Amino acid sequence: MKNQTEINTFDAIVVGSGISGGWAAKELTEGGLKTLVLERGRNVEHVKDYPTAFKKPWEFKHRTHLTKKEVKERPIQSSHCNAGDKHFYVKDSEHPYVQEKPFKWIRGYQVGGRSLTWGRQSYRFSEMDFEANKKDGNGVDWPIRYDDLKEWYDYVEDYVGISGSLEALPHLPDGVFLPPIPMNAIEEHLKESVSKQYSDRQIINGRVANLTEYKEGRGKCMFRNLCSRGCPFGGYFSSNSTTLLDAYASGNLTLRENSIVKEVVYDQETKKAVGVTIIDAISKEEITYYAKIIFLNASAIATASILLNSVSASFPDGLGNSSLQVGHNLMDHVVNEGTYGTYDGLLDKYYEGRSPGTIYIPRFQNLNTKTENTGFVRGYGIQGKGERENWESKPTEGFGLALKAQLESPGKWKISLGGRGEVLPNYENKISLDLDNRDQWGLPLIRVNFEYGTNDLAMMEHMTKSSEDILKKAGFENVGSYRNSPPPGSAVHEMGTARMGDDPKTSVLNKHNQMHDVKNVFITDGSCMTSSGCQNPSLTYMALTARACRFAIQQFNSNKL
Repeated sequence: MKNQTEINTFDAIVVGSGISGGWAAKELTEGGLKTLVLERGRNVEHVKDYPTAFKKPWEFKHRTHLTKKEVKERPIQSSHCNAGDKHFYVKDSEHPYVQEKPFKWIRGYQVGGRSLTWGRQSYRFSEMDFEANKKDGNGVDWPIRYDDLKEWYDYVEDYVGISGSLEALPHLPDGVFLPPIPMNAIEEHLKESVSKQYSDRQIINGRVANLTEYKEGRGKCMFRNLCSRGCPFGGYFSSNSTTLLDAYASGNLTLRENSIVKEVVYDQETKKAVGVTIIDAISKEEITYYAKIIFLNASAIATASILLNSVSASFPDGLGNSSLQVGHNLMDHVVNEGTYGTYDGLLDKYYEGRSPGTIYIPRFQNLNTKTENTGFVRGYGIQGKGERENWESKPTEGFGLALKAQLESPGKWKISLGGRGEVLPNYENKISLDLDNRDQWGLPLIRVNFEYGTNDLAMMEHMTKSSEDILKKAGFENVGSYRNSPPPGSAVHEMGTARMGDDPKTSVLNKHNQMHDVKNVFITDGSCMTSSGCQNPSLTYMALTARACRFAIQQFNSNKL
């Protein structure tokens, strides 16, 4: 009969079940390793646990609006959720953190994490992105280049199913794409206008993880645009619909929900991590699980907090923190969600369904001497979407049949543009632990101290003005922008708290996403990022995870871990 330690022992442990954690589970289990996935939230089964997936607006008590009570419970999360998907976001009142400066930490504590609610925009980093730190002296140099990750981008894209178009842009590499989601009439108009008015920029189809063709047991996108409620058809990629199902199919997966990781347990004699101690979220019992390989994929902020809480005689400042870089260099993207305009023409055109697709204007600044901008370094991309005004947004008057006719007829075309810009790594942007204040499980509260720098702010203003200029030149009216730019964290792209690098004195992880100080611990969530690029980062997390897992499996099979 096995004792409790034997029962609690696995080949590998993965902390977190979001986008990168799901990939780690799939790769490690398919590589033959008995793997335990620890998720701090509740279980969510694909299809079964999407309670609002088919719910109509009028079937909600307040349509899809949150009540005042719900907003009070979710003062941070309410900017990103509604009554249709609130169950995939935490209640801030139950999971407090300390904002030393304003920072929106958007979270989903359940199996699948934020893979259930992500924006699905999927863009590769280019060689330019991996070289940027070295060339302009911000942060440290990446230990890898584009060629190191290219085959893994291919692998991930083929599996996930990314719809997009081939464009041959060196600063936004092409990938393995399904047919793109078509542009509608107003988006095509804007694309044509940009091609005529500008020589330095172009509009392409947004690259999104929504299937335009049936793929391996998953149905294609139905153009409902209710993705964040969970897709019963598997039309978009999530851990729940894809990677975790494959991990289960391997026969090597054990998943434990309601498991809050307290610390990684370190053995001073072997100089390795030997396991993970969790607190059961419901019973508050402490349990230790053991493994030869540990992957931390809890998200950039949560992973750093676990490391900082994992103190020992060898690591008094936190596990693997001899560089004193853990928690530092926190990055997000600067965003501007609010450039808009209306268009009087093309009133004989419409579209089918509610497309989850977007248009995308790839970065067009500081690519070469012709596009150099003296106001800031690096650059930004612009995402956008066009549609017809409906009864919710167009002006109406009267009552009875006349009002009904107005409500049933579409209004003008409108379009919105939102920039995503690169934030430079900065040691002072960080998370730390508040040892004097603790949560309901006795763990220190997380303190977030983050502030945009002068470069970030200059870029934000530039993206606003250029977005307005693009719409005006295309003949749009009522062009304007919301100038109250969202606070840091609003892009939900936090990263950089345990960065990769060649030098153990200035970084936490090596080129294999392996801790310099503790060789059997790997980190492949946003923590590992050395710079932020301007692209949505999830595709890069997935590629780095698949690559690191392959290396970890080889090391495991060679008895090197």
